[in-house]
Amino acid sequence: MHLPARALVQVSYGSHGVVLLDDGSSQHCKFRRKVGRPYCGDEVVVDVADDDSLVVESIRERRNCFVRSDDRQRRRIVAANLDRVLIVVASRPLPSRDLMERYLLAVHSLGIEPVIVLNKVDLEVPAGETAAGTEVLAHMPDYEALGYTVIRTSCKGAPGISNLHPVLHDRTSILVGQSGVGKSSLINQLLPDLELQTGALSNATGKGTHTTTTTIMYRFTGGGFLIDSPGVWEYGIWKLEPHELAAGFIEFQPWLGQCRFNNCLHATEPDCAIKQAVADIKIRQWRYDAYLRLLEQNA
Repeated sequence: MHLPARALVQVSYGSHGVVLLDDGSSQHCKFRRKVGRPYCGDEVVVDVADDDSLVVESIRERRNCFVRSDDRQRRRIVAANLDRVLIVVASRPLPSRDLMERYLLAVHSLGIEPVIVLNKVDLEVPAGETAAGTEVLAHMPDYEALGYTVIRTSCKGAPGISNLHPVLHDRTSILVGQSGVGKSSLINQLLPDLELQTGALSNATGKGTHTTTTTIMYRFTGGGFLIDSPGVWEYGIWKLEPHELAAGFIEFQPWLGQCRFNNCLHATEPDCAIKQAVADIKIRQWRYDAYLRLLEQNA
């Protein structure tokens, strides 16, 4: 390998981390303070310092950033340069009302493609569940009609996880979803060599990888990367601007900018093109109702 060379950040611990080099090896690397902190998924240029340690000399321009919300609804970067965000939901535990809309809004606002993964399809919905508890699952055909990719999976029976492979191949993706939906099981099946990769990353740092709390990029044997960031949205979604909320509902797009007022919130304002589209059944009523609830919560 000739240095300086390009590399991918697999783990970032603040002032140091692990980078993946072109020869396929994972190496411990320091981050120069003047360069700034790179994040998991960043493309960087590395070189050898005077003390023979590997250091990041520059961070290449990011295509996008994946963020989490802190307890004050502020954005915090956890990864960079993603192609897809896989939003995992399941029949157990059932998603709360508007959970999918919150996740889709967040992904759209980051400029990344969302993919909906309906996991545990082998399990029946528990008896006695309310309509609010099952409506997200019932709306899956609607999401598909809107143009979203919906993939049905099970880690314990048919249809398995084979439908995920074409979506992940040669792409950089991340799994997100509420606790208990089976993200860890999906990762274990998608990455048969997970323990080997985790061990290699641990050896590279000499301090362990703390996989329960650290954002880590893993490699697929056939090409592509999967980022695991435990508890990434445990605080919910960051505060969004009203125009970001509207833009996150993709079926609103044909009517945005056609309202009487430029700052229309599409709620109580007169001559609103979005409200008219709902009245004309060109926008689904349940999606518009979800938008209004999120608009109120965001305020």
